[in-house]
Amino acid sequence: MFEYEIATAVRSADLIREAAEYRAARSAGKAHRASSPDQEHVRRVRTFRSRLARSAPRTA
Repeated sequence: MFEYEIATAVRSADLIREAAEYRAARSAGKAHRASSPDQEHVRRVRTFRSRLARSAPRTA
């Protein structure tokens, strides 16, 4: 029974380490996407266009 407990503890530690690595990689990916210059540019252009659309006179 002692070997089983050791194996379980080792596996549990492995799972915890893998989960921490996954969370770190995922948060790094989100941070990278959020600060991407291309996406910032697209976001600024969309905001500018929507402001123009709201301020333009209606022609209907």
